[in-house]
Amino acid sequence: MKRNTLRASASAAAVLSLALVLGACGAGNEGSGDSGSGSLSGTLNGAGASSQQAVVAAWKSSFQTENSDATVNYDPVGSGGGREQFIAGGVDFAGSDAPLDDEELAAAKERCGGEVVEVPVYVSPIAVVFNLEGVDSLNLSAQTIGAIFEGTITTWNDPAIAADNPDADLPSDPIVTVHRSDDSGTTKNFTAYLEETSGGSWTAGEVETWPTPEGESAQGTAGMIDRVGATANSIGYADASQAGELSTAAVKVGDEFVEYSPEAAAAILEKSAPIEGRGETDLALEIDRATEEAGVYPVVLVSYAIACQTYEDAEKAELVKGWLAYLVSDEGQETAASDAGAAPIGGDIASKAQAAVETISAG
Repeated sequence: MKRNTLRASASAAAVLSLALVLGACGAGNEGSGDSGSGSLSGTLNGAGASSQQAVVAAWKSSFQTENSDATVNYDPVGSGGGREQFIAGGVDFAGSDAPLDDEELAAAKERCGGEVVEVPVYVSPIAVVFNLEGVDSLNLSAQTIGAIFEGTITTWNDPAIAADNPDADLPSDPIVTVHRSDDSGTTKNFTAYLEETSGGSWTAGEVETWPTPEGESAQGTAGMIDRVGATANSIGYADASQAGELSTAAVKVGDEFVEYSPEAAAAILEKSAPIEGRGETDLALEIDRATEEAGVYPVVLVSYAIACQTYEDAEKAELVKGWLAYLVSDEGQETAASDAGAAPIGGDIASKAQAAVETISAG
């Protein structure tokens, strides 16, 4: 299979992305997001998106090196599980590939006894991964992808697939779709893309839990990658930074097919707007997945860190603040890009995220 990974181009892409978007923050942000220069201590417990596992590992290594008396634990139970545990008070922070919905936000405010801090920490393409012998690359439109996962396109040599891949030797084998078995922010973002762009070929709407029993299921991002890799004639979806050796499809945007990249994923933030009615420390975004602008990759997830604005314990408040400040700092964003292949946030969004994190304190 073709090696087509985000990490393989991460170093060069990170330099370009950081120059374009983080450089826009200007001198006013220099020095912001200081993780504490070794002054933080204690244990921080978090849970959430399995897609964040690789980037959290990179962040932890750097953060704990700078703060040798601090320990960060992260359980990649899935976005839904992370939000549930945070709302229940079981963890200090959550990682999620989907923002809190209105009901969850109300419950989170009750748990926190006040406002919630919800900030984007990186952008990642969702790769359409596949395992098809003899085929290393594919072009797929949103309508075709929707029909494949809906179950109305069932063989690899279907005319819709063949029309966009005239040079590919497509077999007549049945398509095996693979979906997440857990409550997944990746699923939510993937189905949101299909709902908005498939022209009705996907009918189940935007969902966090896969709505049908057809196909095969896998737990977490790692499970998805393993299952597609081990299953001939299969297709699935996963955070691109963990696509590994799997082949990936270019998706149709306007009149062209666009492969994922950090730049193409980050570009969609310029086409997105804040969710209306949220507080100043809640930076949840509405993603414009239906854009037809050249060079934009629309199948993305924006990954969030979720915390309380106020904690009862002063040491805990400082540790949460230090951790999130590192995540949204220039250093944290560079680490996410170079070590885990995530596209960085930047510009006005980065400035607002840093300002929101600075409000975290002890009650």
